[in-house]
Amino acid sequence: MNDAPLQPSAGIPVVTETARPASWKTFYRKLAKNKAALAGAFIVLVFVLLAILAPIIAPYDPLKMNIVNKLQGPSAEHWLGTDDKGRDILSRLLWGSRISLTVGILSTLLGATVGIVLGIVSGYYGRWIDSLIMRFCDVLLAFPGILLALAIVSVLGASTTNVIIAVAFFAVPTFARIVRGSTLGVKKLEYIDAIKAMGAKDSRIIFRHILPNILSPIIVQSTLYIASAIITAAALSFLGMGTRPPDPEWGTMLSQGRSYIRQAPHITLFPGLFILLIVVGFNLFGDGLRDALDPKTKK
Repeated sequence: MNDAPLQPSAGIPVVTETARPASWKTFYRKLAKNKAALAGAFIVLVFVLLAILAPIIAPYDPLKMNIVNKLQGPSAEHWLGTDDKGRDILSRLLWGSRISLTVGILSTLLGATVGIVLGIVSGYYGRWIDSLIMRFCDVLLAFPGILLALAIVSVLGASTTNVIIAVAFFAVPTFARIVRGSTLGVKKLEYIDAIKAMGAKDSRIIFRHILPNILSPIIVQSTLYIASAIITAAALSFLGMGTRPPDPEWGTMLSQGRSYIRQAPHITLFPGLFILLIVVGFNLFGDGLRDALDPKTKK
């Protein structure tokens, strides 16, 4: 059976377009009323701009060492001070934002893509396929995220690329479960039965009618998971299993500065603040997206 335009049949309602969530105007209006979400979006935007403009606005080479100036506190010359090797902390933080955001975004995209495919297949086809995929997800969810990531990186080796793979791997079951539940709800709607009765292929039903209607929870979960991915990546680097020195990754900077926490606390203070701010920003923005995209929200 080909995938030609569907023709109306007697007694079967014609579906001219996919049912959609609230309009964009309603979405923007709800989001604009949420001050916390706007604050989160502003924080995220600032960090994205810092990452993009790091080569231009960073005052020093983040890898250049100057032992004479090591462990200096904040000053007019070095706004956030220097580390144990005399490197400018501000420059390292700006360049490190590129690594942290890249890991967070790429691992989320990779994990979400695989999770969406598994979730839709599981929810749409059901039966033994559903049981097999869900048991696989249960096994992954039985392990704490950081331990599973540590195990994967231990096998693959410590590097930024392997951190992305490890963090993405743990994201798969979370997205798969969310997408499966949403797919089960949409699959039961009458217009899906009507489309099936008119002879539409499964691929057309999935990609043109089911997937567009379950994007809201996917978008929200993606935004929230980026924050978790950044924390996990920083934790792996802190433990020496992530981005390797001398690359300026925030977790690595925390690890290197812990030996000087009494003598020069600024070495760990500022990387910790950057991690805190970016995580809070994504969480606030994600919560705002969830409220704005929820059709049940009246405010």
